Amino acid sequence: MASITDPQVREFLSHGTRTGKIAFVASDGRPVINPVWFVLEGDELVFNTGKDTAKGRAILRDPRLALCVDLDEPPFGYFQVQGIATVSEDPEELVRTATDIAARYMGADRAEEFGKRNGVPGELVVRLRPLKILGGVNMIG
Repeated sequence: MASITDPQVREFLSHGTRTGKIAFVASDGRPVINPVWFVLEGDELVFNTGKDTAKGRAILRDPRLALCVDLDEPPFGYFQVQGIATVSEDPEELVRTATDIAARYMGADRAEEFGKRNGVPGELVVRLRPLKILGGVNMIG
C-alpha cells in the first residue's frame, strides 16, 4: 500500500493538470463520481466545491471520500486515495486555496482571477486526509 509521503505518489498526484475524480454517496444512496481540480498541501489533497452542490452536501453529510487520479496513456498508472474530509468556509482560506488550485490548472497569469471568482461565500475548502492509498505508476510493466 502506498503512502502520501512517498515521493513517487506525490509526484504522480501533482503532475501537470491531472484531475481528481471524487467518489461520494448521493443522498439516495447512489454512488457518484465527479471531477475536481485539486492541490497537495502537506499531507492532504485540497479542493473547493459549492456548499449546496450534490458533492458539497454529500461531504457535509458523510466525510468519507475516495479520489482517483489516473494516467490514461501507457503505462496507465493511477492512485486511489481513500480518506476523511474536513471542510472550511473561512473566506481567506477559500481565496487562497482557490488561487493555488487555479495556478495549477489555469496558470499563474490567471490564478488571481480564478481565485477571486471561486473563493466566494457558498464555497467550501475540502481537505482530504488519506487513510489508504492504492495503485501505482505503471500498470503494464
